[in-house]
Amino acid sequence: MTAKISYADVEVGTELPAQTFPVTRATLVQYAGASGDFNPIHWNERFAKEVGLPDVIAHGMFTMAEAIRVVTDWAGDPGAVVEYGVRFTRPVVVPDDDKGAVIEVSGKVAAKLDDNTVRVDLVATSAGQKVLGASRAVVRLA
Repeated sequence: MTAKISYADVEVGTELPAQTFPVTRATLVQYAGASGDFNPIHWNERFAKEVGLPDVIAHGMFTMAEAIRVVTDWAGDPGAVVEYGVRFTRPVVVPDDDKGAVIEVSGKVAAKLDDNTVRVDLVATSAGQKVLGASRAVVRLA
């Protein structure tokens, strides 16, 4: 696959389509199984509260993975992402109810770089709080 977006068609300030990602306790159990990360802060409410958390929280790497989907969906090719990094600023708290939590992600082209690459800055929030800081991806476009 190759990126579907052309470097020539993108300008600094181009906004990527924003997305929302629901997160439930079932989602966390599925992610734990796939990743092998069975830390009880991600599924055991009693334990999470005993260690000072407000409730069960989503895995940081899960949150990071959901956020980059905005970029990979936009580019049309997950392999177009050549660099990606974030700083974890706040946890995504996932209550034990029918709704769970929602991660809201938006992105914008912040810079056009060499070799048909662009830097995309992402903003990820949950419950009105920024959950990822310095969330940036370098993407090679067509």
